[in-house]
Amino acid sequence: MFFSRKQTRWTAIALIVTSAAIAATPSFAAPAYDGLWSVSIVTRKGDCIASYRYPMTIEHGVLANGGAIALNVSGRVASTGAVKVTVSSGDKSATGYGRLAGNAGAGSWSGSSCSGSWTAERRSS
Repeated sequence: MFFSRKQTRWTAIALIVTSAAIAATPSFAAPAYDGLWSVSIVTRKGDCIASYRYPMTIEHGVLANGGAIALNVSGRVASTGAVKVTVSSGDKSATGYGRLAGNAGAGSWSGSSCSGSWTAERRSS
């Protein structure tokens, strides 16, 4: 069967659009930062706990609580490794920004009365 140029062009466009939609589907994505991470938090300003280490998980770029302590964690990791996360417990919260690259990351955080830095190491993928 032979197609006209117009039919061939529309078929090619449909194939390209379908391929792009399939590639963008989360089940086909291969998030580079998924896994269990150990996050070290250090207070530089304020009277919060001086340092603390806590597990976080990342699944399909979404950050979540990876430990047993009741913390609310919400945030995302972009495909570039840019991180934005908010951690809260009761009426206290802090927001962190930074970047992951490979199996490590670093950034800063601030809350209502404290601020500091954080580092992270991937424990598993």
